[in-house]
Amino acid sequence: MPADRLTPLHDRHLGLGATMASFAGYDMPLWYQSGAVREHLAVVTAAGLFDTSHMDVIIVSGAEAETFLNYAFTRDITSVRPNRCGYGAFLRDDGSCIDDGIVYPLGDGRYGIVLNAAMAEPVTAHLRTLPGAEAVGVTRPAVPLGKIDIQGPLAFDLVRGLFADKAMFSSFPYFAFTGDFQLDRSQVRLDDGTPAVLSRTGYTGELGFELFVPADQAGPVWDRLLESGKDRGVLPAGLAARDSLRTGAVLPLSHQDIGPWPFRNHPWMFALPMAGDGSFTKDFYGRAGLAGATDVPYTLPFAGFDQRRVEAAESVVLHDGRPVGKATTIVSDMAIGRVEGRIVSIASPGRPDGFKPRGLACGFVRCEREFLPGDRVVLKDARREIPVEIVRDIRPDRTARKALKVT
Repeated sequence: MPADRLTPLHDRHLGLGATMASFAGYDMPLWYQSGAVREHLAVVTAAGLFDTSHMDVIIVSGAEAETFLNYAFTRDITSVRPNRCGYGAFLRDDGSCIDDGIVYPLGDGRYGIVLNAAMAEPVTAHLRTLPGAEAVGVTRPAVPLGKIDIQGPLAFDLVRGLFADKAMFSSFPYFAFTGDFQLDRSQVRLDDGTPAVLSRTGYTGELGFELFVPADQAGPVWDRLLESGKDRGVLPAGLAARDSLRTGAVLPLSHQDIGPWPFRNHPWMFALPMAGDGSFTKDFYGRAGLAGATDVPYTLPFAGFDQRRVEAAESVVLHDGRPVGKATTIVSDMAIGRVEGRIVSIASPGRPDGFKPRGLACGFVRCEREFLPGDRVVLKDARREIPVEIVRDIRPDRTARKALKVT
């Protein structure tokens, strides 16, 4: 077996006592000495730093890049405003999902695309089979990138401290970005001159940024961020907290919650170009497969009534005692609990005095039929059965879309 790849921050993780594990071909931190629960709570109440340098980036360029990519990608990129980015997916002919990602219009007929770990090659190979591929270039950034996600209510304070130009934050809404993945062309610089891309996105549901810098500068930037937050509850956070946070925010894990089945009947239908009547507003690769797919399962979010869980890989979803599906993700969001049946977050403005969340099991089930919010099903494995509720949302009062307080 080949050795796992290392991110530019690998030595930092070892120095911080991280528990490491193989993930998508990389040696990655699962959690640090603080533990996954504290890291999860830090992101909801203060901030957490995630090494996401394992994520892949490609650049599609050329005079026909917009037309080509608008057909290759589910999202209508012609509607993405300047300095904004858009979430969507790349589909196969049958409408199943190869990978999801975020497209960044860079200008001059160039688009940066951030993909999941180890997906640059499969997505590039797919793009080269599509009509018009001969008219565009699909490349990797010339300068290797390091990527750090800064997530949580204090993320803005931490990130702003890296930049001399504070004016860039005067208008920086959710899914806005600045900079260029071809870093030699980026006009955005840290206060020490390091070129960067800064995106107001993330995978936690909380206010946050994703910062791309040259790989050889990722370590010093990581150190600066940790130092500036060390007395404010800011922690480095690993994959375990990233998984529980994204689930509580109702965000999918590619190849687990979305994957080789039709990209329909799930909470992320906003990634498809749909009109109010359910029709598609543009053509895209995989459209016919989606439109013609039958017996498509429903992927639905759920929340439990305590933090007890079953094993997702061994799970069966029961309704009225009959198997109707299986769970794709099961985690515990330790920042939430139930108060008189209502889910409350440790960060909810209206939480009761003295509220201390004990955590709730939550995740996604893929079922043969649709269930509505409020419906109850049972999750079962070889050890136990637990009742859960189908919900529209999981962790309330998230801050990802919160307006920045610029002073």
